[in-house]
Amino acid sequence: MSGGRQFMALTAKQRSRRARIAAHASWANTADRQGRTASASASFLARFEKQVDPLGVLEPEVRKTMALHARRAYMLQLAERSAKARARAAGGDG
Repeated sequence: MSGGRQFMALTAKQRSRRARIAAHASWANTADRQGRTASASASFLARFEKQVDPLGVLEPEVRKTMALHARRAYMLQLAERSAKARARAAGGDG
């Protein structure tokens, strides 16, 4: 092969490990963590604001408070599903 690099297929574990290394290296070079994730965080909260107030009739502070609770409930549901899956994998009942 002249001048080119030869690429080898990576296993799933190797790809995962390389991705984790890259992610940690990227975050190591990020001074403003909140700034980096601000857009995604705002979009995620907007999803719950639309869920709790689809017509946009509530006061902004009320809508935000309700959206924060909806987001918390969603995260707790994810945690519950994760715990059940781990328990099933370990042979328990969750």
